[in-house]
Amino acid sequence: MNPRSVVVTGAGRGIGLAITLELAHSGFDVIGTARTEDGARALRAAVERSGAAVRTVLLDVADATSCVRAFTEIAMLTDGGPWAVVNNAGFAQPGAVEDVGDEEVRRQLETNLVAPARIARLVLPAMRDRRAGRIVNVSSVAGRVSLPMLGWYCASKQGLEAVTDALRMETEPFGVKVALVEPGSCATGFWATGAGLLPGEHASAYVEQYEAAEEALRGCRDLPGPRPVARAVYRALTARRPLPRYVVGGSARSTAVLDAVAPTAASDWAKQLATGLRAAPPRVGGALARLRGGRAARRR
Repeated sequence: MNPRSVVVTGAGRGIGLAITLELAHSGFDVIGTARTEDGARALRAAVERSGAAVRTVLLDVADATSCVRAFTEIAMLTDGGPWAVVNNAGFAQPGAVEDVGDEEVRRQLETNLVAPARIARLVLPAMRDRRAGRIVNVSSVAGRVSLPMLGWYCASKQGLEAVTDALRMETEPFGVKVALVEPGSCATGFWATGAGLLPGEHASAYVEQYEAAEEALRGCRDLPGPRPVARAVYRALTARRPLPRYVVGGSARSTAVLDAVAPTAASDWAKQLATGLRAAPPRVGGALARLRGGRAARRR
């Protein structure tokens, strides 16, 4: 076992690519997973252009057979199994709870919740035998805060947080350390991909909200990049005693704190206002419009 070997799932783009680059340039032996050979080639090329190197393995985290096959190959590449795994692969299924069908719900939960637990089952026996190893699960501020129109995504991340908390306590006596990384929104294309998964608007009670959501999701440009998330993963892997949670970004921290301390009715009102489920009172609406206009003028 190479004590610097780390598997990063969903390594081909966005946060996963940022994590891969950060770790590869920090001396880790990174094995990045991708779902297709084309994706794996693109990942290797991107890392090589940066002056580092990465090995790749094909993996569809939502497919149990693919997971077993991939981690059998990884065990051979690492002489018994990786020292660490970063469970990053995931996506956001948007839509009102009643508009998202069973198949989409299962895909969301399978990818974001079941897959990290399955991967833990595959790597833990070797980690436990050598009494060393780390598992870092990339969650989201949605793991703490429920939002309308993202109910199933929030459910998958809140479930991941519960499982990770249990796993951290279970594995600690065997020398295996488990941590969560909770980012806010990043400029990665993650939300633009989510816009393409919005339920069909026909016969929905939320047509207006979906129209606004699609515009908002595709327009997420003024967001921070993913490097701070990658740095948090690095700290979780290198700290002698990693924190249980690494909350990344001012917006994530403020959202989590406000949701925890604000009365539920006030929090609900703010979230409904933000997603168009509730109209702002005239005075508030006018103030918000003036504020947006002032910001637009400053940007020009």
